[in-house]
Amino acid sequence: MSQPKYYIVAFFILISTVLCSQNSTVDDIDILKMRIENYVTQSGFEVERGDYYNAKDNLQKALDIAKKIGDKKKEGSIYTKIAKVQFLVEEPESALVSLTKAAELQREDNDYANLAITYNVRGVLHTSKKEYQTAIDFFNSAKNLYEQEGLERLISDVNLNEAKVYIQLEDYKTAKAKLEKTIILAKKYDQPNILSSAYINSGKVLQKLDNPTLALTMTNQGLDLAVANNIPEYINDSYLTLSEIYQENNDYKLSNEYLRKYINLSDSLLDIKRENLAPGKKSQFINEYKDTEFKQLEVKLEEADASNNLTRITTILSIALITILSLLTLSLYKNNNIRLKTNNMLHKKNDELIVAKEKAELASKTKANFLSTVTHELRTPLYAVTGLTNMLLDEEPKPEQLPHLKSLKFSGEYLLTFINDILQINKIEANKVELDPEVFNLRKKVENVISALNNSAMDNNTKLHYEYDQDLPSTFMADQLKISQILINLIGNAIKFTKDGDIWVKLYKVNQTDKNYTIRFEIQDNGIGITKEKQENMFESFSQGSIQINRKYGGTGLGLSIVKGLIEILKGKIYLKSELGKGSSFFFEIPLTYAPEPVITDKPKTLNEFNTLDLTNIKILVVEDNKINQMITRKILNKMSLYCDVVDNGEDAVERVKQEQYDVVLMDIHMPGISGLEATKIIRTFDKELTIFALTAVTIEDKMHEFDEAGFDDIISKPFKQEDFEKKLYNVLKSNEKSATSI
Repeated sequence: MSQPKYYIVAFFILISTVLCSQNSTVDDIDILKMRIENYVTQSGFEVERGDYYNAKDNLQKALDIAKKIGDKKKEGSIYTKIAKVQFLVEEPESALVSLTKAAELQREDNDYANLAITYNVRGVLHTSKKEYQTAIDFFNSAKNLYEQEGLERLISDVNLNEAKVYIQLEDYKTAKAKLEKTIILAKKYDQPNILSSAYINSGKVLQKLDNPTLALTMTNQGLDLAVANNIPEYINDSYLTLSEIYQENNDYKLSNEYLRKYINLSDSLLDIKRENLAPGKKSQFINEYKDTEFKQLEVKLEEADASNNLTRITTILSIALITILSLLTLSLYKNNNIRLKTNNMLHKKNDELIVAKEKAELASKTKANFLSTVTHELRTPLYAVTGLTNMLLDEEPKPEQLPHLKSLKFSGEYLLTFINDILQINKIEANKVELDPEVFNLRKKVENVISALNNSAMDNNTKLHYEYDQDLPSTFMADQLKISQILINLIGNAIKFTKDGDIWVKLYKVNQTDKNYTIRFEIQDNGIGITKEKQENMFESFSQGSIQINRKYGGTGLGLSIVKGLIEILKGKIYLKSELGKGSSFFFEIPLTYAPEPVITDKPKTLNEFNTLDLTNIKILVVEDNKINQMITRKILNKMSLYCDVVDNGEDAVERVKQEQYDVVLMDIHMPGISGLEATKIIRTFDKELTIFALTAVTIEDKMHEFDEAGFDDIISKPFKQEDFEKKLYNVLKSNEKSATSI
C-alpha cells in the first residue's frame, strides 16, 4: 500500500473538519456522521498495513461520536470492527465483549445485515478457541440472516469459514462441499481474496481425499490469485500446503523448496505482527518466536546430522530391508490365508442377508395378498348381511323384529368399519396412501363433521362447542376427505370418553406466509383422561387405555394410529396433553394453502329422479357367482323398477353381451373360470361403448390401475350403500337417454 494514500485521507479528514466548523448551513448531525465515516475509513487503511493500534484508536473515536448522536446502527457496526482488530492483536476475550455489545445493539435496531457480520466474526473467534460446534452454530445463523436480507454475496465468506472448521474436524467431505459453494459465489461476485483462500483450502482437502493432481491444481490457482492481489497470508498458506502435498507424494525436493519459502515469508510476517502488538503481548510473542527459531535451528541441525550419517543409514537400511522382506513374505502368506477365510465368511453372511431380504419381501407380499383375500372373503358375506338387513327393514317388519334388525345392521356396519380400518393401517404403513387435493370450505367441513356427531354427543349428555379463528379464510386447497377422517376419529374418541361434559373444537392460525397457512386443530374434552404411562403408546396400532376400557367403551384401538398416519401424510404433527380424571386435549398442525371459493354447480339429480326416466327398455346384465348376492342385487334393481339377466361366470357374460343388447353390465371380479377383469377385456375388443361397472369386494385403491386397464367405466365396492348404487346407475341411464334423444 503506497504512503501518499494515507496522506490524502488525512488531508480530507482535516479539510472536512475545517469545512464543517465554518459552514453553518450544514447540519451538525451530518457533520458528525461524516467524521464517523472518515475515522472508519482511516482505520481500514491502518488494518491493511498492520497498524492495528492506530486502527483501534480511530474506531474508538468513531464509536464515541456514534454514541453521542445516538446512532445505534453505526455503534453496532463499529463494535464489530473493533472486535476484528482485537482478534488480530490476540485479545480474544475483549473481542468477545465487543461482539456481544454489537449483537445487542443490532438486535435492538433490527439491523440484521450487520448482525450477520457480527455472527460471522464470532464464529471465527470460536474457531480459534477450538469451540467448533459453537462456531458452526454462529456461521449458520449468519447465513440465515444473509439469505433473509438478500445478501448472497456475503455468504461466500461464511461458507469459507465453515469449511475451515470442518477441515479442523477432519470432516473433509463436508469441507469440500462448503468450498465448492464458496468458489461458485466468489466467482459470481468477483471476490478474489475469498476465491484465493477457497482454492488453497480445496487443495488441502483434496490431498486428504487422495486426489493429489487436482489438489496441486487448486492450490496453485489460489497462489496465483494471492500473488496477483498481494495477499501475503494466503501466499504463505499456499506455500505450506504445496510443501505438504509434495511431501506426501514423495517429491522431497519441491517439498523442501516450498517449505523454505514458507519459513522465509513467515519470518517477515511475524516481524510485522510483532511490531504491532501491545508491550505485554510483544514480550510473550518474542519468547514464543525465539522458541520457534530454536526449533527451526534444531531441525536444520538434524538435517545436517542426517546428511552426515547418510552412509551409515544406508547400510542399516540394507540389512533392515532384507529382514523386512523376509517378514513381509511370511506376513503376506498369513494374510492371504486370513483373507481367504474372511472372504468365505463374508460370502456366507452376504448369502444369509440375501435370503433374509427375500424372506422379508415374501412375508410382505404374503401379508398383502392375505389381507386382499381376507378382505374379499369378509366383504362378500357382509354384502349379503347388509343387503338382506336393509331389505327386511324396507319390508315393514313386525315391531318386535325391528330392534333385532337394527342391531344386525349396526353389527354389520361396525364389522365393515373394522375391516376398513385394518386395510387403511396397512396402506399407510406401505406408503400407498395418495393425496387428493381440492378446493373446499374448511369452516363448513368442520361444521358438518360436528353436526354428524352431535347425536352421539347428545346420547352422552355432552355438548359440542366450535370456535373458528376470525383471521382464517374459509376456503383452502387440500385433501378434505383425510381431514374429515382425522376429525371424525378425534371428535368421536372425545365423545366416547366424555359423559355429562363438554367438548371444544377449535381452529386457529399458527403461521402464515403469503397464501400458505399453518393451522392448528384442537379437540379438547373434560372426560376421563389418560394416564401418563398410556400416553406414550396411544398412537400405536391396536393400543387402548386398558382391557377394562376396551370392554366398557369398545373400539379397535386403530383410530389414533390412522389419525397419526394421515397427519404425517398431510405433512403435519399431532400432540397430546391429558390428565387422568380431568380430560384430554389432542391438537395437530397441518399446512394448508388458501384458495378462492369455488363456483358451485348444480348437484346431479339422483334417487328420486328415477321416475322421470323411461326404464321400459333398460336391460342390465348381472355377472355374479354367489347365489345370495345374485338375489340381493336382483331385488335392489327390481325395487328401482329395473329388471336384469343373471349369469354366474365370465365366459357366459361374454357370450350374453355378444347375443343381447345391454345398457349396463354389473361385473363381479372373482369368479370361477375367467375373472371379471378378463371378461371385461374380451368384451372391450368388440364393444367399446357398453357401460360396465365393477361390482367387487376387493380393495379398490390397490386395484384401481387394473380396473382402468381392463376398461371398466366405474367401480361399485361391496357392500355398498343403496343410494350410492342408485346415483351411479341414474347418471349412466340419464346420459344414455340424452345420447338416444340426440340421435
